[in-house]
Amino acid sequence: MDLLHNAVRPYAWGSRTAIAELLGKEVPAPHPEAELWMGAHPGDPSRVVGADGVERSLLDLLTENPDGQLGQRVAQRWGSRLPFLIKVLAAEEALSLQAHPSAAQAAEGFAAEEKRLVPLDSPIRNYKDPAAKPELVCALTEFHALAGFRDPARTVALLRSLDAPALAPYTEMLVAQPDSSGLRALFTMLITLPQTSLSVLLPQVLDACVLHVKEHGEFDLECRTILELGESYPGDAGVLAALLLNRIVLQPGEAIHLPAGNLHAYLRGTGIEILANSDNVLRCGLTPKHVDVPELLRVLDFTCGDMEVLLGEEVQPGVRVYRTPAPEFELSRLDLTGETRVDHEGPQIMICTAGAVVLTNARGEELRLARGESVWLPASDPAVVIRPDGVDSAELFRATAGTD
Repeated sequence: MDLLHNAVRPYAWGSRTAIAELLGKEVPAPHPEAELWMGAHPGDPSRVVGADGVERSLLDLLTENPDGQLGQRVAQRWGSRLPFLIKVLAAEEALSLQAHPSAAQAAEGFAAEEKRLVPLDSPIRNYKDPAAKPELVCALTEFHALAGFRDPARTVALLRSLDAPALAPYTEMLVAQPDSSGLRALFTMLITLPQTSLSVLLPQVLDACVLHVKEHGEFDLECRTILELGESYPGDAGVLAALLLNRIVLQPGEAIHLPAGNLHAYLRGTGIEILANSDNVLRCGLTPKHVDVPELLRVLDFTCGDMEVLLGEEVQPGVRVYRTPAPEFELSRLDLTGETRVDHEGPQIMICTAGAVVLTNARGEELRLARGESVWLPASDPAVVIRPDGVDSAELFRATAGTD
């Protein structure tokens, strides 16, 4: 049971206040801070602070003793690799529109690029590893996202409300086939438009969105989002693709699960994100980075309808688990008002997001976590008792490996 020191990733879309404030640092930060990484990702592994104050890479500890650190069950399936990565994600601007492959798609795509000798650091490389990358994000603040294809009937209503002449033929495509196949056909057409057609259609859509907002139309939020994206990414076909997606607003404690093939973009807000420990991203737009349309279409899931908002299943007083099918991870939220005991046979990472807590393991050793601090619990520390410290209540998030 050891304190973690974690890396902050300074992506341009990040916040200059959210992570700095969580960590008790100077606000505003000197540059955008997008993600606080907790885990053993090779790009920025956490450092474990031993009792002697010496810091060691968590990645090195796992490599040296996978059974002791991860436990037999996790090590048998994942080797020396921690299967999950947990982050604090703080978005001030929209991330790229993207999807992630299934395990089978990732293995096939990785093998194909290896066979073609595409360098791992190539900007046109799609697959950095042969692993899936499901995700879950739980809001710490109001959190805005685009995720999953909207029900076609609602999308038709949105497109018709815009009443842009150049949009009419595309609207009628979906009217004629209001299902997943129709969405696939319409999406494919929109993101492969030649520049001459895009330069006519996109301005008309943006003008129609301006009028819709002025008239306080039914799709005000969706149109405001399209206008924001159009301003940030002029001439990007991803702005048109965003018309087809669910516009989601999460309140603190609410979460969404993003399985393989789900097209999504986080827009703004701060949340706890947990994901499989993979770098595989297929981009659709809202980015200057490489977009591989054929490969994107191979992995996208055009299942349509509302995205389920997860509230977590209360498994004991104050402890909620966000269930997903992902074997790589499971996220729990602990709202602590008194002493709580939690058990898990594998490794755990916990981060305190409100108040302060004291953790006590089976040997009676104690560790205090202030807000923003996190702890590594190896499989050899399966049970821990947690209580608020100096406050009436505290909030803690816990990441563990999932179950099959």
